[in-house]
Amino acid sequence: MARNVRNPKIDSRSARAKLPARREPYWTVISAGCAMGYRKGAKGGTWIARLRGDDGRQHYEALGASDDARDPDGLTVFSFAEAQEAARKFFAGKARELAGHGASISGPCSVKDALDDYFSAREGRGSKGVRADRYAADARIAPELGTIEVGKLTSKRIRDWLSATAKAPKLLRTKKAASKRATRAVDAKDPDAVRARRSTANRLLTVLKAALNHAFHEGKVASDEPWRKVKPFREADSAVIRYLSTSESVRLANACELAFRDLVRGALVTGCRYGELTRLRAADFNAEAGIISVRLSKAGKPRHVALADEGRALFASLTAGRAPQDLIFRRADGAAWGASHQQRPLDKASTIAKLEPPATFHILRHTYASALAMKGVPMGVISAQMGHSDTRMTERHYAHLAPSYVAETIRAALPALGIVDDTNVAPLKRPR
Repeated sequence: MARNVRNPKIDSRSARAKLPARREPYWTVISAGCAMGYRKGAKGGTWIARLRGDDGRQHYEALGASDDARDPDGLTVFSFAEAQEAARKFFAGKARELAGHGASISGPCSVKDALDDYFSAREGRGSKGVRADRYAADARIAPELGTIEVGKLTSKRIRDWLSATAKAPKLLRTKKAASKRATRAVDAKDPDAVRARRSTANRLLTVLKAALNHAFHEGKVASDEPWRKVKPFREADSAVIRYLSTSESVRLANACELAFRDLVRGALVTGCRYGELTRLRAADFNAEAGIISVRLSKAGKPRHVALADEGRALFASLTAGRAPQDLIFRRADGAAWGASHQQRPLDKASTIAKLEPPATFHILRHTYASALAMKGVPMGVISAQMGHSDTRMTERHYAHLAPSYVAETIRAALPALGIVDDTNVAPLKRPR
């Protein structure tokens, strides 16, 4: 954050009270070509910003009233420090305008407008995940912040929203005909539940900041400082990996109905996302090389997934007699799997297989990657198979499962102390 410039003549109420009223402002130079003035009138003072362009012309902006008679609110009444911050926003925006990057503010732009523009731009670039981010923004961001003008959005307002979002009940899937969205309260005494809600709030903050940054770069707001000051919750996104054991995977697959079973087995042998699997066509399977080609992925880049013998046999059976353009995974009626067709049959199969919590396709993806990590497969190979942009995400989730030189050295070197009694009691396995 830029340091405030001091001027003993106008930086306090008592100092300004001693000044005579006059039309010409009392100027304070902020930086080369940038100045902020205090104009004192008969009924109080106002702050003014002045920018000198490269052509020598002066550009002025009325910032708002000074806090001579009223306490500052940061919106219409400014202290000396707040006026400097507002002046810097004007300097940045006006400089962009003069440089040909568009007007500093082309008209009132609300947070909802910024979100809509951001999502439209992402759709135009073919970005993945727009539907889910738009849905989350409509549910959690727009109701609280949507009507606020971006230029009037403050750091405190964003922090208050972030804190409230982290404590808000979890939204549940609700029928379209329902008059009210179903929710589930967060258990404040459950550390993992609190962490999960903070993690959700952090993801929403990422979406909000991206939309506001897009508005800033498009010249619709003069400064990005208010949201740059807002930091996400710390230690909220620690990796909590749930994966299935071999026996759980078998029980789950056997509990699925036939057409859906193929989809679940496909996820377990490839680690692909649900959307990636449902878009695969027969031509994407190369029987000779034993690979499948994922042409559309979340990262926007195609990748090739190598198949083990079991995976190769599965895809060979599913593509036998299919035309190259035919979908590999289809519903029982021959139709394509839709965006929200997977969770209910997976919940039903999880109940039959006695899995708690119920499996999701993300858990199936974790199961695939975790199995590779525990067999010592390098993180770079797992990252390539999973379609991660680099190995950081892979290492964050799966590195602790890999055979470790440190762990093996400790186990080999630490002597047995004889402090644990032998027992023939076998503990029950708890779900991971």
